[in-house]
Amino acid sequence: MIKVLVADDEALLRAAFCSLIEAQDDLEVAGAAADGQQAVQLTASLAPDVVVMDVRMPVMDGIEATRRITRDPGAGPRVLILTTFDLDEYVFEALRAGASGFALKSRPPEELLGGIRTVAGGEALLAPTVTRRLIAHFTDRTQATARTPWRLADLTDPEREVLVLVARGLSSAELAATLRVTLPTAKTHVSRILAKLGARDRTQLAILAYEAGIVPH
Repeated sequence: MIKVLVADDEALLRAAFCSLIEAQDDLEVAGAAADGQQAVQLTASLAPDVVVMDVRMPVMDGIEATRRITRDPGAGPRVLILTTFDLDEYVFEALRAGASGFALKSRPPEELLGGIRTVAGGEALLAPTVTRRLIAHFTDRTQATARTPWRLADLTDPEREVLVLVARGLSSAELAATLRVTLPTAKTHVSRILAKLGARDRTQLAILAYEAGIVPH
């Protein structure tokens, strides 16, 4: 079972998301929070696998809550951001703060459920073109070269190739097929890159790759 914490300041939406999750055979609601501070506290006490996080909440917003929840790169739950707008700078900042992906509130419920399962399984929710467009859009605007990790120079040429493919949204299976290697080998490549760059997951790798300017778009 995948344990999910739902954080949203709108009571009706919070209840609706909880009901939707509880109706699934492989998902269960670990708890619900009305603001970011509650989300941080409940995450510490309930240890969910995934936190479904609204961005704009009182007391503490979803960006700061995400930053605190994902502070330790090697531990803690995955955070899936809920948003109303796809090209939302708040969403980009939440991804930069450590979120593994985002889901639009306006999309069918199956997409939210699929997103929960995807990030719980260790994959980044990068498949939708809009996510890559979001990252590319705001990294183009900020050009935050100061944030580019110096460790990028430590990557081998094959690892840089894998990093670009990850930033384009390829799954582990797609990586294996593209590189013509086994699935375990593809996952090992990604794990090594994560370790070298000190990144939490594939979403963080994508942001770093775009900020470093190594992904053509």
